[in-house]
Formats: sequence, C-alpha cells, structure tokens
Amino acid sequence: MKPLGSTGPWAAGPVTTRASAVLAPNPGWMTLDGTNTWLLVEPGAPRAVVVDPGPDDPGHRAAVLAAAQARGTRIAAILLTHGHADHAEGARALHEATGAPVRALDPAHRLGGEGLAEGDVVTVDGLEVSVVATPGHTRDSLTFLLPADRALLTGDTVLGRGSAVIVHPDGDLGAYLASLARLAELAGATEAAWVLPGHGPASPDPAGLIADYRAHRAERLALVAAALASGISDREALLDAAYPDVPDALRWAAHLSLAAQLAHLTGRAGAPPAG
Repeated sequence: MKPLGSTGPWAAGPVTTRASAVLAPNPGWMTLDGTNTWLLVEPGAPRAVVVDPGPDDPGHRAAVLAAAQARGTRIAAILLTHGHADHAEGARALHEATGAPVRALDPAHRLGGEGLAEGDVVTVDGLEVSVVATPGHTRDSLTFLLPADRALLTGDTVLGRGSAVIVHPDGDLGAYLASLARLAELAGATEAAWVLPGHGPASPDPAGLIADYRAHRAERLALVAAALASGISDREALLDAAYPDVPDALRWAAHLSLAAQLAHLTGRAGAPPAG
C-alpha cells in the first residue's frame, strides 16, 4: 500500500491566514511528530481559539500561550476534537491559566463551558468555527470547519501522514467509514484547501488525502475478508495476511484495528481483544 499523506518534515507554525500549529514535544509511533495544537485567530482580533491543547506539559503550554501573545491575543475558548490524553490532557491547566472554557462533545472533558455538538457554530471576535460530528476513531470525535480559510481540523480522523488507529469498541469502523464519506462530501462542497490534522503535516489537498484514506481502508478490509474466506482464523495469521507491511513495534496497534475490522465484517457489536 502506498504511504498516506506527507513523508516530509513538519515544523508546525502558521499554515493559513487564521491557523497556526504549535507542536507538542510528544513524538512517537502513535503521535508521529507530536500533537498539533491549533491556534485560531481572526486577523486583528483580540481573542483566540485553541483546538486540542495537547498533553499536560508545562513547556508546551508556555509555547501555546507565547504563540497567542505573539499574535496580540488572549485565549478565549478551548475546543477538543476528542478526549484522548495526547489531545486533551493539557486542557485543564490551560483553562486554569486563561479562564477559557473547555468545550467538547463528551461531558467528561468540558470545563466551565457548554458542550459541542453537530451543527454548532463557535464564534469569537469574527472567527467562525463549525462543528461536524465525525465519530469512528472515537465515539466523541469531531471535525472543525474553518470556512474563511477553507480548512478542516480533523483531529485523529484524518492525519497528516499514516492512518488512524480504530480502537474497538470505542472506535467503530462502520462509523469511521461513514465519517470519511462525509468529510469527502464536505471537502467538495466547501472547496476545502487544507486539512489541519491532529498529528503530522497540514495537507493542501483535502480531497486527495481523504480519497486515499478511503481507498486504504477498503484495501485493508478486502485483505481481511480474503483471509477469512481462505479459512484463516488465528489472529496472528490474520494480522500477517492483512498487515504484511506493519513494523514489529506497531503490531499491537494493528491488532486493535484488526479487531475493529473483524467486528465490522461480522456485524458484531463487540469483538474479543486481538492477541
């Protein structure tokens, strides 16, 4: 399978007129270059929005605050694409430092503010951010549309490189495939110019990247279906058939995605852990 997204370096920084990324110091197999914390500011406005404050790291928090100060703004709202710790763990400390409410789909991650749901529009000093429900990676996954920059902030639903892990049962492959289809429609309808992901480089080709994601998932599902049809049932053998290119260090993550695919193909609401 061809690599997904960019294979080049990512240093973060300004990407669009309104969006700049501050890269968290948490690189790894699952976080790629690190978590992208997005600072959104309407030109000339005194207040900013932060999307995904990242891990609870004092240095990263200081970098986010410094990025806002450099734009002459203060942080007025904190939005979460989903509740995984590498995106949301730093929300409480940033909330305490700024007083900005933390808004999320999952009530467990809200602090001092309203929730977020499909169709909501967050406005701060002329900045407009629309909320799109894109479950699948997690039940609470959201995408944020920044229409003025024709940008989609996709969290972990679409990454800047590589594919997203679907951790069943919180992650659901059927819902994820439906979310990718919806994002493809949204990218076309808005003539989207950017994917601003939760990890990895920003992509200037949303339609192409989302199409590659959909094709990649279809190919993986076809490999799993073919292996099952051939009589393979052992989980390790299934993994070898469906993920022949996975590094040893990521076999555990591939097992999680395999469990999601098996649940999807067999129509079961749950599936036993891969192992």
